[in-house]
Amino acid sequence: MKLSTRGEYGLRAMFELAQRYGQGPVSLKSISERQGISAPYLEQLIASLRKAGLVRSVRGAQGGYILGREPSEIRVGDIIRVLEGPIAPTECVSEKRGETCCTRSETCVARSVWEKVRDSISDVLDSITLADMCDEAARLQSGDAQYVCNNI
Repeated sequence: MKLSTRGEYGLRAMFELAQRYGQGPVSLKSISERQGISAPYLEQLIASLRKAGLVRSVRGAQGGYILGREPSEIRVGDIIRVLEGPIAPTECVSEKRGETCCTRSETCVARSVWEKVRDSISDVLDSITLADMCDEAARLQSGDAQYVCNNI
């Protein structure tokens, strides 16, 4: 299972907003430059994140984007699901309720393996918040103000 650039870049953009949480709106241009993501692509990602309520836009000369909730309330899994869809290594174990891909799903031994893989990935992604990422970045950079997150 491999994530696309939607998930990778979207998480980086959200991390950038988390780093600056409580400091006011952040422009797309600033996120684009600091994270090395093209502005047009970033606009598409932010639109999806905004529609899901993970990001809010602020209009005006000093406008930009802010997180829709505190960094401690946004899990990596929330972001990945918005940008990549349900977390599942195969269609038959999709997180979407009621979906089955074949008539053997109830007796398929391999399906239980894929369910365990799905659950393990989900558990990891849902156990990490943007605040956790900011804390880890601060530890890694030890004192570099660029990576310190303001958790208000």
